[in-house]
Amino acid sequence: MLPMADIEVIRRMHYVEGRAIRDIARRLGHSRKTIRKALASSEIPRYSLTQEKPSPVVEPVLPVVQAWLVVDETAPRKQRHTARRIYHRLVAEYSFTGSESTVRRLVRQLKGSTPRAFVPLAVDPGEQGQIDWGEAYAVVAGELVVVHLFCLRLRASGVSFAHAYPHERMEAFLDGHRQGFEWLGGVPRSCLYDNLKSAVLRILAGPEREEQKSFIALRSHYLFESSFCRAGHGNEKGAVENLVGYVRRNALVPVPQVGSFEELNARLLRWCEQDREKRPGWEAERASLLELPPVAHSCSRLVPVKVSPLSLVHFDRNRYSVPTSLVGKALFLRSFVDRVEAVDRERVVAVHPRCYARGETILTIEHYLDALAMKPRAATHAAAIRTMPPVFIRVQKRLLESKKD
Repeated sequence: MLPMADIEVIRRMHYVEGRAIRDIARRLGHSRKTIRKALASSEIPRYSLTQEKPSPVVEPVLPVVQAWLVVDETAPRKQRHTARRIYHRLVAEYSFTGSESTVRRLVRQLKGSTPRAFVPLAVDPGEQGQIDWGEAYAVVAGELVVVHLFCLRLRASGVSFAHAYPHERMEAFLDGHRQGFEWLGGVPRSCLYDNLKSAVLRILAGPEREEQKSFIALRSHYLFESSFCRAGHGNEKGAVENLVGYVRRNALVPVPQVGSFEELNARLLRWCEQDREKRPGWEAERASLLELPPVAHSCSRLVPVKVSPLSLVHFDRNRYSVPTSLVGKALFLRSFVDRVEAVDRERVVAVHPRCYARGETILTIEHYLDALAMKPRAATHAAAIRTMPPVFIRVQKRLLESKKD
C-alpha cells in the first residue's frame, strides 16, 4: 500500500508530465499494477486486512466456544448462547481476560452473522412498564417442560422481573402483575402490552380495546393506565420483547434442572436481583413508582359451579370435594395459580391445591365425615379414605381387625 505522497508523485508524473506507466514503474521501482492503482484514485488509501491477525487470548478458548455453538444447534432456538452470554461464561468458567468485543467478533465469524441496529427510545422514571409472555424450556422434576415466563421491564431504568408459570391463563397473568409490583415495591404509571388475550377481549378501531373484566379489576386496584401496541406491531414494545430473550439467554442457559416451579422461580428471582444491581437508574425509578395499595389484589378467576351428589365440583377437567352438606347447591370456585377455593356466598368452604392434570379427583376426608357417621360401613371403601397417607390406612385396618376379634 503506497503512501499518499507517492501516489501524488505518480499521478503528477502521468497526468502533468505525460510519462507512460511503463516509464513511471521503471523510474520509481513499482510494478505497473501498482502504478495503475495509484492512478485510479486520489483518495487516502485504506488498509485492507487480507489475513486474520493471530489472537493469543482467543485461541485457548476457541474450541470451547465452537463446542457450545455445536450444542446450541440441538438446544431450544430461544435458549441458545449469545455472544454476551458466551463472554460471561468464559470469564466465570475459564478466567478469560479478553474483552466482550473480542468475543462478539469471534462469534460473528463463527456464525457468519452481522450486528443489528436499533433506534434508542427514552421515557421518564416510573412512567412506563412493558409486559409480555414468553416461553422457555426447563427440566422440572426430571421432565423437560415448557415454562411460561411473565416478563415485566421498567422502560427508564431497564430493571427487569420474570416469573415462571405452567400456563398463561388469567390467574397467572394477574399473579404475575402482583408478584412483579411487590418485588419492585411500587407500580409504574402506565403499562404497555401487546394484544394479549389475558388483557384484550376484542380489538376495536384504532387504539381502542375491549378489555377483559378481570384485567380491568386488576388495573383499578393498582391504579395504573394501560396501552396496547397496534395489531401486528409487537415491536412497539421492543424493551420487553428483548427482555424475554434476555431472560432466556442469561438466566436459563444452559437449560435449568430444578425440582419444582418454586425452585425455578427462586433462581429467577436471584438473577433479577443481581441484574437490578447493575442498573444505575434504579433508585430514581423506584422513587417515581406509584405506591402499592395496602391490600394485595386477589389474583383469581371466579367460576360458578354446582355440587354433585358425590359432593364434588367440576373445574378445569378435574373434580374437587366440598362438604357433603352442600350437595346440590350452587357455589363459586375461585381459581388461583396454586389453589382453588370453593365459596358459599362470602364463606370459603373448601380449599385444595390446584391440579393441572386431567381427569383427577381431589378429595379431603373431612368433607365426608358427616356422611360417614350416617353410613359407617361405607368407610371401608370410601375413596376419600383411600387417598389418606398410608399410616392412616394401616390404623384403619388394625381397628377393623380388632373389631372382628
